[in-house]
Amino acid sequence: MFWQEEDTKPQPHTVSDEVVDLGFTMQCKQLPIDHAWALQTALLTILPWLAEEPLARIHSIHVAESSNGWMRPDHHQEQVLIPSHRTKLYLRLPNTRLAQAQQLTGQTLLLDSYTLTLGAAKVRHLQHQAVVFARYIACLPNETEEQLLQRMADEIQQLTGVNIKKMLCGKSHYLYHPQHPLLTRQLMLADLDHATSIKLQQYGLGTERLMGCGILLPHKGIQAQNS
Repeated sequence: MFWQEEDTKPQPHTVSDEVVDLGFTMQCKQLPIDHAWALQTALLTILPWLAEEPLARIHSIHVAESSNGWMRPDHHQEQVLIPSHRTKLYLRLPNTRLAQAQQLTGQTLLLDSYTLTLGAAKVRHLQHQAVVFARYIACLPNETEEQLLQRMADEIQQLTGVNIKKMLCGKSHYLYHPQHPLLTRQLMLADLDHATSIKLQQYGLGTERLMGCGILLPHKGIQAQNS
């Protein structure tokens, strides 16, 4: 007998290392929850080229959260995070910039009245997931949720050629900015193929990339969230 079953097991995808996350260990007792502007300012004093590198993004620092990071405490400048020894500072960078970014090792950053000392760095590769989410997408002035979704759909189409079918907005947050409070919304994208998922993670979405906005992360579930 000659009997061949079709192999339906998903084959692993090779993820390009063109863009990766570089994670630094850190020593820090407390940080304000709303620290994006202060972190951007501190890092630019050491790595000014971040402002000119279009693929560079600075992750906001996050501690353990619920719902795979989709839920987040409300932002108030007087509230603080308590980083653990496992908390890291991540930069999303093209691999051509990794050697330059290593300059941060051993540096102490001043974020408002809080100090943060950076240690050794380790590369974390992007992951393919059909569902990805952004903790923060920078909104335009007076932009409604529907307008934001359409703007993101247009940006995704221009970047990837894909007409996105499934998007979901989450909670909104205001981030401190010296000119005006920056309104952001969470955003989840679903049913992405491998190439689209990775490209969106590499390039990100929207503006304010050095304030943690537009950084897409793999999500292991798609439980609905109340906005």
